[in-house]
Amino acid sequence: MNRWLKFLGIMLLSFVLLAACGNSGEENENSNTSVSTNDSSGEEQKLAEDEVRITITIDDGNQYVSEEVVQVEEGDILLNVLEDAFYVEEDNGFITSIERVSDDEDEGKYWMYYVDGEPSPVGAGEYELNGGEEITFDLQSIE
Repeated sequence: MNRWLKFLGIMLLSFVLLAACGNSGEENENSNTSVSTNDSSGEEQKLAEDEVRITITIDDGNQYVSEEVVQVEEGDILLNVLEDAFYVEEDNGFITSIERVSDDEDEGKYWMYYVDGEPSPVGAGEYELNGGEEITFDLQSIE
């Protein structure tokens, strides 16, 4: 009888540990899941006053790279926010790579950015965010 109780206890303990490990794996899997901000209805999500949407594309938006909605404070500098949200490389204030997609001097492709669909007159290191902006960084040919 004593052996049978030990066996039953070990089996029950094993079951509990396996169940706990299984749930832990599911939590980790879900915490690393990336959620797309693209709405299937074709309507974009409304931004809060303390958020900006930064979209990374190539060739005038023909190729999608990444997108993040980021919380900001009024006066935050765009380049700093970009570097916090994405992997960015720069050279003397010029962005040379975003998310490991690099500019190409030979092809004349450089990173340009637009705020609410309009090209910005200042560099990303000088642009002060207000919140609510839709910002697109696009790797495109400059002619």
